Amino acid sequence: MTKHRNDAELTVTGMSCASCVGRVEKALRAVPGLSDPQVNLATGRAHFRIDTPEALPGAVAALAKAGYPAEPLQTRLNVAGMTCASCSGRVEKALAALPGVSSAQVNLATGSATVLHSPAVTPQALAEAVTAKGYPTEVQAEAGHHMHDHGGDAAMLKRHFLVALVLTLPVFVAEMGGHALPAFHHWLHMALGQQTLWILEFLLTTAVLAGPGRMFFRIGFPALARRAPEMNSLVALGASAAWLYSTVATFAPGLLPPDSRHVYFEAAAVIVTLILLGRWLEARAKGQAGDAIRRLIELTPDEAMVERDGQTRTLPVAELRPGDIVHLRPGERVAVDGVLTEGSGHVDESMLTGEPVPVLKTPGDTVTGGTVNTGAALSFRVTATGADTVLARIIRMVEDAQAAKLPVQALVDRVTAVFVPAVMALSALTFVLWMVFAGTLGPALVAAISVLIIACPCAMGLAVPVSIMVGTGRGAELGVLFRRGDALQRLAEARIVAFDKTGTLTQGAPALTQLETEGITSAEALHLAASAEARSEHPLATAILAAARREGLTLAPASAVAASAGRGLSAKVEGHALLIGNAAALAEAGIPAAPALLDRAEGWAMDGATPVHLAVDGRHVAAMALADPVRPEAAQTVTELHELGLRTAMISGDVPATAQAVGRRLGIDAVTAGVLPEGKLKAIRDMGAGTVFVGDGINDAPALAAAETGIAIGTGTDVAIESAEVVLVGGDPLGVARAIRLSRSVMRNIRQNLFWAFGYNVALIPVAMGALVPFGGPQMSPMLGAGAMALSSVFVVSNALRLRRAG
Repeated sequence: MTKHRNDAELTVTGMSCASCVGRVEKALRAVPGLSDPQVNLATGRAHFRIDTPEALPGAVAALAKAGYPAEPLQTRLNVAGMTCASCSGRVEKALAALPGVSSAQVNLATGSATVLHSPAVTPQALAEAVTAKGYPTEVQAEAGHHMHDHGGDAAMLKRHFLVALVLTLPVFVAEMGGHALPAFHHWLHMALGQQTLWILEFLLTTAVLAGPGRMFFRIGFPALARRAPEMNSLVALGASAAWLYSTVATFAPGLLPPDSRHVYFEAAAVIVTLILLGRWLEARAKGQAGDAIRRLIELTPDEAMVERDGQTRTLPVAELRPGDIVHLRPGERVAVDGVLTEGSGHVDESMLTGEPVPVLKTPGDTVTGGTVNTGAALSFRVTATGADTVLARIIRMVEDAQAAKLPVQALVDRVTAVFVPAVMALSALTFVLWMVFAGTLGPALVAAISVLIIACPCAMGLAVPVSIMVGTGRGAELGVLFRRGDALQRLAEARIVAFDKTGTLTQGAPALTQLETEGITSAEALHLAASAEARSEHPLATAILAAARREGLTLAPASAVAASAGRGLSAKVEGHALLIGNAAALAEAGIPAAPALLDRAEGWAMDGATPVHLAVDGRHVAAMALADPVRPEAAQTVTELHELGLRTAMISGDVPATAQAVGRRLGIDAVTAGVLPEGKLKAIRDMGAGTVFVGDGINDAPALAAAETGIAIGTGTDVAIESAEVVLVGGDPLGVARAIRLSRSVMRNIRQNLFWAFGYNVALIPVAMGALVPFGGPQMSPMLGAGAMALSSVFVVSNALRLRRAG
């Protein structure tokens, strides 16, 4: 939906004819405050003017009532201030509570939210609803791509940490140094006196809390007031409790029992300092987690040399438009997508396909924005710019996958929804139990604060999304694009991989694979055959012509060319009478077949190739094998899948003999051949759970959609790509094994993160409560709790970063 002054536009679903247009316009005219509706059947859009704010929701309701509902919108929001899983849960609830919102997915790792909503709800209303909950939010610009500035966060947090460290060190040394070295303790008290020392500690700790630590209180206490406590609330409560208790002990000691007059300024200051350290390290690691997509965004150059009005000048890439001619110097990056018009040279497409070997480009070949011209001067005509380029679509695909939630996330969401309130309840219970059984205020307060500080919802909230973020980014570097993040989990659980044959395991077009001659050289046979086939558009003729071009042969003119359907072709070339066709064509022409050539041809046919015979002046002189060549990587792909413990299958519409021959050559476990698209669909369904289907054509779309995970070869049709969950950017089937290995690595990484996040809290919260004290164990210090909590989040993010080497 777009709005300009009082104009509005909606995408309308369900229209199929002109009468639908009339009904939609009639429904819109009846809406109060709405005028001049104009509906376009071709674009599916309704444009109208609105005079009141209520007119737009009224239009959406009227369309739904008429049976032509407005298409939901997807809005991306940039959300600031989220620090833990509780935060992301609250943002999701705030969005889901809005009428007209059908789904909301919040990603803690990227600081973003993806919302599917009715056009009656404006993107700005979504942002305002989240901002009202204490998380400043803005609508993500449609043009360009959002990357949360973790680098900026890290720099800010580093400054806060260093300031806090300088202020905290004297407090820490004064208190903990005194405990470790009694002589130092006595010297301090002799030199300054206890009261002066405590006042100095009060001033330094207050500076830490009011300065670098202010962020915890600014976010944590308002969240507590809204009865929606989160991570910052725990830190704010723990640090302020230690500071308040110590302040009373310093300035109003009479309010406390004599044996409880102690100060815990060092705990309050160290808590804030250690958590700032953890946040800084975490932000640094998050920045590294987003490196893959950031590198993709930075691939496009800022300027390009463009031919305009007969002159070549340098223009910003944003000003390029389709049809422009762009000149590309050696070593330059291609600015946008286009078709090569002049020059030949190799282009490094590793950013696109993951393959390191540059690809030769000649006029007519496509070039892709972000790739590198390695060594020749080239010119190309622009075909796509901005959001329509391949690179822009790849980035959007990766962002969509990173924003997705895996099924495993559901458990985390249920736990984190109650985690912070439960921790606060445990802290209160700890204080009561210590007062009941120990009867001393100081240790009771220390235990209660330790429980608040050691609990870490951050680690739980980051466990899944940060692994998805790094894993999908790594996939993009390897030429494996996950269109939906949940495909990561399903692909990791695969048990059988089924392939289409043509265009997936094979090159997708026939080629001359064998040539045997008798009484003539191979070059002569190919020269004569190609000359005769020069005007034919038959795929087999195209294969013969391509072979002749590869050999650099010059063709001769052909005359008296006559084609016979299902048999072959006759012609005269250089005074010779030629017959090109199958064995039946030779027999019909009364030409005796050469036994050796016929035997070879029959062997080729058993291997799935199409034999073609050449007769010159009534004598059988050559046999050619034409076949759709198997991709060089296909056999290795099948081998690697078997090594991963997976079964393989091939489902093809080709004749059974050809399909079975390809299956045998590649070592595929099961082959189903001679089936139409409906047959492919049935074969996939019969395979049951854990099925992956790999295809490239329009006829593969139903099977790609029906399989638990569909993988499309990126060189295939747009229909196939849209039906799949995973796209291999290049045509290399080895990407299938690469994708499965990567998905398994990601899921293993997620399980490790979740085990750590849950195990950490389950194990250490009881210790913080004092579970070891009755058995002679130590009582945990809030400072140790703060350090452990900070390191738990850093561990989760650092563990996810290992995925940058996966695949």
